[in-house]
Amino acid sequence: MKTTSVSAADLSASVLSVPPLARDAQGSPSKAENRRQVDWLRSGDVTTYLYGGNANLYNFGVVDFGRLLDLLEEIAPADGWMIPSIGADFGKAADQAAILRERAFPTAMVLPLSFPATPAGLASGFSKLADISGRPLIAYIKNDGFMEAADVARLFRDGAISAVKYAVVRPDPKNDPYLAEILAAVGSGERIVSGIGERPAIDHMEMGLTAFTSGSVCVAPHLSTAILKAGREGRFADARAIRESFLPLEDLRDAHSPIRVLHEAVRLAGICETGPIGDFLTNLDGAERLEAIAKAAQELKAKSEAATAGAPRQSARA
Repeated sequence: MKTTSVSAADLSASVLSVPPLARDAQGSPSKAENRRQVDWLRSGDVTTYLYGGNANLYNFGVVDFGRLLDLLEEIAPADGWMIPSIGADFGKAADQAAILRERAFPTAMVLPLSFPATPAGLASGFSKLADISGRPLIAYIKNDGFMEAADVARLFRDGAISAVKYAVVRPDPKNDPYLAEILAAVGSGERIVSGIGERPAIDHMEMGLTAFTSGSVCVAPHLSTAILKAGREGRFADARAIRESFLPLEDLRDAHSPIRVLHEAVRLAGICETGPIGDFLTNLDGAERLEAIAKAAQELKAKSEAATAGAPRQSARA
């Protein structure tokens, strides 16, 4: 497992997958099922695993946080980069950061808190959390004006953050004054990651962002990796053509809940048994809805498998 400090090259080396957290019938994280998910991702050259919103870590307690870190260490491929998340409120984030301080994870993402919070308060809180954890963190910017662009740049300079996951939804991703302001303040997009999956990722890469996070990569890692590779090589038309395969599942995620649909999609595609989704959320139900998710997920997975037919396979584990 990666334990070295985070570089810009690390951020662009792989799609940053954002998997669901597979749980057993009692709601505890399942080592075997989460390993199946990670091994499937690794088969598509995905080596970065960010456990955050799709894993429902917003509602994950402090008492079990150390055991979650144990699990991530145990299921990591030899070349894998595991990124846990902390927060969203400051008190829980601080307690989790203290646990993280004694571990080898090079960073963690701070889940976004919109209320009660102010931009200046968030910037101050990020500095404190970096001090408590003893390492730079990843800022997750999900709302317009979450933090001042100048404060984002200062947090980078001070070593309090190592990256930004930018996930403000726009009708036109290229028409985004807030992102433009952050890029101007920071001076480069090499540590800014597009954080809303495949749909806006290509536009963001054209704007200079280094890579992208994805939930649907958990169903189709080979295709998502192909989008990243095409974008890095400037083949944006090719990247957009590949992206078309993701849109049926992404449309369902937008319609019914990105977290809940992905949780079922991974299960219905036969990748791993995801189980209960965790507290304060409920698994999706309804035969018609689940049939639509199953169809989209299974077709997407089949296309991903077809994309790798005949390609050399790399070993996932040392």
